[in-house]
Amino acid sequence: MRPVSKILLSVLMAATTHAADPLPSWNDTSPKKAIIEFVKSVTTKGSADFVPAPERIATFDNDGCLWAEQPMYFQAFFIFDRIKQLAPQHPEWKTEEPFASVLKGDHKGALAGGEEALIKMTMATHTGMTTDEFNEIATDWVTTAKHPETGKLYTEMVYQPMLELLAYLRANDFKTFIVSGGGIDFMRPWTERVYGIPPEQVVGSSVKTKFEMRDGEAVVMRIPELNFIDDKEGKPVGIQTHIGRRPIFSAGNSDGDLQMHQWTQAGDGPRFSLYVHHTDAEREWAYDRDSHIGRFDKGLDEAKAKGWTVVDMKNDWKVVFPE
Repeated sequence: MRPVSKILLSVLMAATTHAADPLPSWNDTSPKKAIIEFVKSVTTKGSADFVPAPERIATFDNDGCLWAEQPMYFQAFFIFDRIKQLAPQHPEWKTEEPFASVLKGDHKGALAGGEEALIKMTMATHTGMTTDEFNEIATDWVTTAKHPETGKLYTEMVYQPMLELLAYLRANDFKTFIVSGGGIDFMRPWTERVYGIPPEQVVGSSVKTKFEMRDGEAVVMRIPELNFIDDKEGKPVGIQTHIGRRPIFSAGNSDGDLQMHQWTQAGDGPRFSLYVHHTDAEREWAYDRDSHIGRFDKGLDEAKAKGWTVVDMKNDWKVVFPE
């Protein structure tokens, strides 16, 4: 039997304690009411909005939607730690950007090259090994590394209200998926333990792989070529490729999730799109239109124009992180 994480255990205990309230960490404001009303309508047999269980697909962004993403995406911290670990094998990195900036502790400088620099660092730190070796590396990091500002494990910086939402949907026969711009193989080693979402229900960006026989053993090697970016226009493509069903429920927090919401809403029948709006500078961070991480601008305008649910973190959530 697989061990139950403390975070999932807290969700199970909350569900038992608050059996009458499926979302105890949510304030009784309009987003909570809208979620419950939607779930009831699509799961009540005889309802005009009833949706058969196999079609109850829910997709969730990860960064900024299920766990925090400031002051930069958590996978970027993983990449920087990997560069420092591998630096003795690469003396050229002392003068080669963006690696030189990382080794000097200048994270802003390392990311100044934008997507090109990030891809270069990803290829150097995420490839040249088997999938099993990378799985072990990612697992070791996520179970030991701590956030530089809070001192918490990154997996302790997941959102308690969203954990409850995942559990509530699954209790009503929804199948929950992660659809993230983050690396698919970076997330898969720990999402089941933290979110209850198994690896086969994780969609993300990826590098190319190939099968090899190495010393008589069958392995899948990670090679330094980009395979797919699961962000913005890529999210509907990733959903179609990996899931094969259009979601009826989607959740995100940034403009990178806009196309996923548009794809969700384009289907027939009842649809629900949710945006998490980071408005709580005391318990987390407050940012939206001008943020270089998790920019929420076009998505905010479209959500308001089309009546999608926008969760105000400060006013709609009783707690942010698991206590």
